Amino acid sequence: MATKSSVKWGRVLIDVCTQRDYLGNKAILQVSNRDPLIENLRKVFAWTQAAGVGVVSLVESHRPTEMLAGFPLHCIDGTAGQEKLPFTLLDPRVLVEADNSLSLPPDLCEKHRQIIFRKRSRDVLGNPKADRFLTQLPVEEMLIVGVGLERAIKGLALGLLSRHQPVTVVLDACGYWSSADADLSSRQLAAKGIKLMTVEELLVRPTPRPRRVKPRVRAVRNRHHPAGGRASSPATSKR
Repeated sequence: MATKSSVKWGRVLIDVCTQRDYLGNKAILQVSNRDPLIENLRKVFAWTQAAGVGVVSLVESHRPTEMLAGFPLHCIDGTAGQEKLPFTLLDPRVLVEADNSLSLPPDLCEKHRQIIFRKRSRDVLGNPKADRFLTQLPVEEMLIVGVGLERAIKGLALGLLSRHQPVTVVLDACGYWSSADADLSSRQLAAKGIKLMTVEELLVRPTPRPRRVKPRVRAVRNRHHPAGGRASSPATSKR
């Protein structure tokens, strides 16, 4: 298992919305490929631990008073459904709160194994801090897994591509609600030049030589005080 000092950020896993309201036994918005998806996600996170790859996680986060057009209330702040699946949580980790500013804590990659950002809209990059961090992070490859391929993952992959980041989507580690829409989304991503692969292909690839990358993101001092070490938010609590 990788320690903080051995984590390499030259290659990054981006984990999108691996939460109970999508992947639980009685999930409000359970994906149609839940069982094989969880099995593949376990393999990906085991590989991540063994290879010492840094992880950026996005968690869906809504307030109880929000109006979600076309969808039942889900991933509400403080509920069990908002929590990430336990095997997707790594230590040391930090939750960076969304407050519509660009301010980021210093030395995020040096101090943490996993960096978690809130996602309060369909657009993952709608969080200015997540956008800034992912845009400025110098990497060889960004590997995307999670939920869901038709919307959040497709939008994130295209957004990162437009920011000139090297993007790979691990298709069978992505959840979806419609297999037809998921297939269309994968074709659209391939047409844009985004690399697609399977979990099996990921696992047999040689582990890249250790390369420590110091992100170019600079801290901006203000009143922001994110959770340190293990985040106390329900989105990152273990159960």
